[in-house]
Amino acid sequence: MEIIGIIDYGSGNIHSATKAFEKVAKDLKKEIKVMRVNNAADIKRCDRIVLPGVGAFKDCKAGINNIEALLPTLEKKILDEGAPFLGICVGMQLLADEGFEGEQTAGFGWIPGLVDKIPAKMGLKIPHMGWNNIELKKAHSIFNELDNNEEMTAYFVHSYYFQVKKIENLLGYCDYGSKITAIIGKDNIIGCQFHPEKSQKIGLKFIKSFMNWRP
Repeated sequence: MEIIGIIDYGSGNIHSATKAFEKVAKDLKKEIKVMRVNNAADIKRCDRIVLPGVGAFKDCKAGINNIEALLPTLEKKILDEGAPFLGICVGMQLLADEGFEGEQTAGFGWIPGLVDKIPAKMGLKIPHMGWNNIELKKAHSIFNELDNNEEMTAYFVHSYYFQVKKIENLLGYCDYGSKITAIIGKDNIIGCQFHPEKSQKIGLKFIKSFMNWRP
């Protein structure tokens, strides 16, 4: 049986993320167990890891740091053993080198980049909240469940965004007065700024692709 771990570190949206993954797992009719994990020992048991995130960058990073040995165990599991990883919203932003929400805070440093406030544009509200179309920058197997020429429209709620340092890590963006990073990837690591668990049909397809993904 494959175990998909949803990391519960005190951030919001854990319940809805878990329910979405459970729904897709049931539809796949495979031996998949979706479980919340909140300690290093459980991380070691997982075959795939999902890191949701709602709130401020520094608070989410502190939540990770407050769980004994969680980050080094994650690094071993993801960076050394190559387990597929998905970061959602702030869970994606934490992959950066550092974030600037409130105060400068070190991220995981798994994908080079910075997290800073979305530029204010006339007539556009911050936070960026609601549905937006994603322009796919390059082909990637994480999009395998999308139909040919199917628009990828997803639900966003955020005030800060990921500025990638290496263009090859940018898989998709949305337009909100300027190009806002929507999906990033590197090796066995994927991050999405949008919330797949709130993005209805497209979101469930994205989750299904992650579950079937073999990096």
